[in-house]
Amino acid sequence: MQPLAEILRPSTIEDYIGQSHLVGQGAILRNAIENDSIPSMILWGPPGVGKTTLANIIANKLFRPFYALSAINSGVKDVRDVIEKAKQGDRSILFIDEIHRFSKSQQDSLLGAVEQGIVTLIGATTENPSFEVISPLLSRCQVYVLKNLEKEDLINLINRAEDYYSQHNIKIEIKETEALMRISGGDARKLLNAIEIVVSQIGKDRVITNERVTTIIQQNLSIYDKKGEMHYDIISAFIKSMRGSDPNASVYWLARMIASGEDPLFIARRMLILASEDIGIANPNALLIANSCFEAVNKIGYPECRIILSQTAVYLATSPKSNSTYLAIDSALELIRKTGDLPVPLHLRNSPTKLMKEIGYGENYHYAHSYENNFVPMQFLPDGLIGTKLYEPANNSKEKEILKSLSIMWKDYYNY
Repeated sequence: MQPLAEILRPSTIEDYIGQSHLVGQGAILRNAIENDSIPSMILWGPPGVGKTTLANIIANKLFRPFYALSAINSGVKDVRDVIEKAKQGDRSILFIDEIHRFSKSQQDSLLGAVEQGIVTLIGATTENPSFEVISPLLSRCQVYVLKNLEKEDLINLINRAEDYYSQHNIKIEIKETEALMRISGGDARKLLNAIEIVVSQIGKDRVITNERVTTIIQQNLSIYDKKGEMHYDIISAFIKSMRGSDPNASVYWLARMIASGEDPLFIARRMLILASEDIGIANPNALLIANSCFEAVNKIGYPECRIILSQTAVYLATSPKSNSTYLAIDSALELIRKTGDLPVPLHLRNSPTKLMKEIGYGENYHYAHSYENNFVPMQFLPDGLIGTKLYEPANNSKEKEILKSLSIMWKDYYNY
C-alpha cells in the first residue's frame, strides 16, 4: 500500500498547498506555468515542502514528456540516455531530485541539452545551489526558494488526511494538532507520516490528542524516521551544541551523523558557516580552521576524516562566540531594502576621465595612508545615512579591542 503522503500528493496546481509566493494567483512561477513559458529552474527548499510535487504538476499541466532522475542513483550515462530520448520529443522536462549530489562531470553533461533547449531542467535541492550547482548550469536556471509550510497549510493537510480516512470507513477525530505541528516542523511528508503511524496504532473510531501523538511517535521513532527525516534535526542539534559551547554534545551529534553515513562535506560545510555566523571576529582563526577542515575532508573522506571533523567541532565549540558581523550584514541589507540605491558621495567616486574630475568625482577624498595612524575622519556613507551604525562589537576580548580602536577613530558613533 502506498504511504499516505503519496496518496495525498496533489496532481494539480489548484490542489497544491503552500508556496503562494511562487504559485499563488499572479505569482511569478504560476504565470510562467499558465503561459507555458517555464525556464530551466532550481527548486531550493527544505524537505517536504513540495519540490517534487511541483515538478510533477508542471509536467502534467503542460502535457510535456517528463523524465525523472535521482542524483543518488543516476550517473552520466543515465543523463545522456534521457537527453537522447528527449531529442525525439517536444520540449521535454528533466527533473533531477537532489541535484546537489551530482558531481561536476554529471552537471557538465547537462549543459549542452539545457543550452540548446532539448530539455527544460527542474532540479530540486535542499542545499544552497550557489555552493552545489556549477556556475555555468546555475546561470542558465532560475532559482526559486520554497519555504516551510505555514500553520494554515498544515491544518489543510490534516483536514485532507481526515477526509481520506473517513472515505475509507476509518473514523478519526484529530482533536489536538499542536504535537503534529511540532513533529512536522513545516514538512508535509513528516506530518502525514506521523498521522499514518498514529492511525495505524489506534485503530478505528478514535480520538487523536497531543499526548497520544507524542507517545506513539516516540515508540515508533525508527519507523517514523525510516527515510532519514531526523537528518535535519540532528544537524540542527550539532550546530546548536557548537553555538552553545558544549564540546561533548558537539562530538556526540557528530558521531551520530558519522554512524549514519552522513556526507562528511555536508557536516564540514555547516561548520564553515558556523565559524563565521556564530564565532566571527571573536576568533577569526575559526574560519581558517573550518575552511581547512572542508578542504581536508574533501581530499581524504571516511573513515580518517572523522578525526578532522572532530577536531574542528571541538575547536569551534570551545571558541568565543560572536554574531556581530552576521547581524551587521543583515541590518545593512534591511537598510538597503528600506532606502534603495542611494548615490555614492562624489568624493568616493572613481574619476578615470578628465570630465569626471571636472564635475567633482574624487574631489576632497583623503588618502588614509597619508595621515597619522593611517586614518582621517571622512564621510563614507551616502548623505541620507550619515551616522548610521550597523556593526556593534560584541562582548568578547577581541571585539573589546576593536571597540576601543573605533571609539578613538569614530568617537561620535562608538563609546568605549
